[in-house]
Amino acid sequence: MTTPADLRDWIALLEREGELLRVSAEVDPHLEITEIVDRVVKSGGPALLFENPRSEHALLINQFGTERRMCLALGVESLDEAGRRIGDVLEMQPPQGLAEKVKGLKKLKSIADSQPKRVRGGPSQEIVLTGDEVDLGALPVQTCWPGDAAPFITLPAVITRDPRTGGRNVGMYRLQVLGRNSTAMHWQIHKDGRADYLLADGRMDVAVALGLDPVTAYTASAPLPKHVDELMLAGFLRGEPVELVPAKTVDLEVPAHAEIVLEGYIAKDELTEEGPFGDHTGYYTPPEQFPVFHVEAMTMRRDAIYPSIVVGKPPAEDAWLGKATERLFLPAIRMSVPELVDYDLPVAGAFHNCCLVSIRKSYPGQAQKVMHAIWGLGLLSLTKAVVVVDEWVDVHDYEEVFFRVCANVDPQRDILLSEGPLDHLDHAPSRQFYGGKLGIDATHKGPAEGARPWPEEIRMSDEVRCLVDERWGEYGLGDPEAGEDGRRAALRQLLRR
Repeated sequence: MTTPADLRDWIALLEREGELLRVSAEVDPHLEITEIVDRVVKSGGPALLFENPRSEHALLINQFGTERRMCLALGVESLDEAGRRIGDVLEMQPPQGLAEKVKGLKKLKSIADSQPKRVRGGPSQEIVLTGDEVDLGALPVQTCWPGDAAPFITLPAVITRDPRTGGRNVGMYRLQVLGRNSTAMHWQIHKDGRADYLLADGRMDVAVALGLDPVTAYTASAPLPKHVDELMLAGFLRGEPVELVPAKTVDLEVPAHAEIVLEGYIAKDELTEEGPFGDHTGYYTPPEQFPVFHVEAMTMRRDAIYPSIVVGKPPAEDAWLGKATERLFLPAIRMSVPELVDYDLPVAGAFHNCCLVSIRKSYPGQAQKVMHAIWGLGLLSLTKAVVVVDEWVDVHDYEEVFFRVCANVDPQRDILLSEGPLDHLDHAPSRQFYGGKLGIDATHKGPAEGARPWPEEIRMSDEVRCLVDERWGEYGLGDPEAGEDGRRAALRQLLRR
C-alpha cells in the first residue's frame, strides 16, 4: 500500500474506500460540529468533510477515527506492520553474507531517502496574506466544548528550531485564538517546543502547518527523541521525502503541500492566559500562562481545507493516533527493555495514566525492574500506573489482565508505590507535574519471591479442545468458524427462540 501525497489525495482515498461523508448542510464550528463528531466517532462512523462550516473553507475531521483509517493513512494492513518496519531498522546487525549486505544497503538507502527535500515552491504558497490581511477568523476554527475559553486550533504541526543546534522540531500543540492575528501556544513543560522556547533569546521564529498528508500530520504527534526529525520519520513511513519550501517571512522551512501555513514569532517572556480547554483527559484543563504566537503571514492553497480534531472524554478521534504510536514505538521500547513482549496503553487511561506490560520473566523482582524502566523512558516516564503480567497474557484483553491482577496479586507483596513526574494535564496529584506512581506485579510468583507453591492454572487438554472444535456443528450451537464473539452471538440468538 502507498500513502497519500497530500491532504487532497488522502480525502480522495477515503472517498474511494467508503470512509468519508461530505456534509453540505450549514453547520456551526461553535459547539455544533463537536456534538456531531462525538456521536460519529463513538459509533465508529466515517471521516466528515463539512463543506459549509460558516466559512469559505471546508473542514475535515475524524480522518483518524478508526483503526482501518489509521492503517490506510500509514499505507499498512495493520499498525504492527508499521512497527515492524521501524524494528527492522533498529535491529540492523552487521551483515553475514551477500544477501544480508544487499538487504542492509536497501534499509540504509530507505533511511537516506527519508530526509526532507527542499523545493523552490509549492501549492501551500499559492495565496500569501501578510500584515492586516491576516485574519484567523476566516478559518472555521472550532470552539469544541461549552467551557472552552475560545476557539482552538487542534490539529497543527508547529515548527521551531533548537537555538543551540539548529535542529528542527515539529510538534502538535493546541493554539487558542486570541484575535485576528495572534494565538496562545500551549507548550507543556515536558515538550520539545517548550525546550526550544526556553533556550531562545528574544524573538523566536515559528511556523504552523495545517492540512498535511496524514502521515506527516501523525508524526507531529509522535513522541520522538529531540534529536530525531519528525519529518524524517514521516519520509520513512511514506516511502518518499516530505517536500519543504522556505517560509515567506520567517527563517524556517514549511511543508510545500500543506493547505494552510501560519508564519510568525513568539517573544520571550510574553505570556497570556490560556484555557480552559476540554482536553483528552475528559476534563477541562484550567487557565495557565503560555506564550503568545504573533501571526505575521498566512499562506494557503486555493480553496484551502482546514483540518480539525475533537478531544474529550475517551474514546475520541485521537485514540487511534495514540494507538499508532503504541504500535510504532514497541520495537524501540524493546531495545531498552528486552524482556518486554508487548504493551498496551488503554484509551480510557488517556494513554499516560496506565501501561499494561507483558514480560518474559526469568528472575525475582523482574516485574519491578520493568516498572522502573518504563518510568525512565521518554514520555512513558509520565505513566501513572504500570501493570506487569506474564508473557502468555494478552495485554490487549483487559478482562484477562484484570483477572490476573485479581488472581495473582498480594497487595502487601506485589504493589509498588513510588513517585515521579506526571503529565502536565493530570489534575489528580496534589502538586502539578509531580506525584505518586503505582506498580502492580500480576505475574506468577516463585519461592524466591516469598510465594507458597504456585497452583497449576486450569486448562482443557488440547485433545479435547480439538475434538469439540471438530464436532461443534453437531451440537447445534452455531457456526464453528465464527470465533468466540460469533459463538456468543449465536448462543444469545438461540436463547431468544
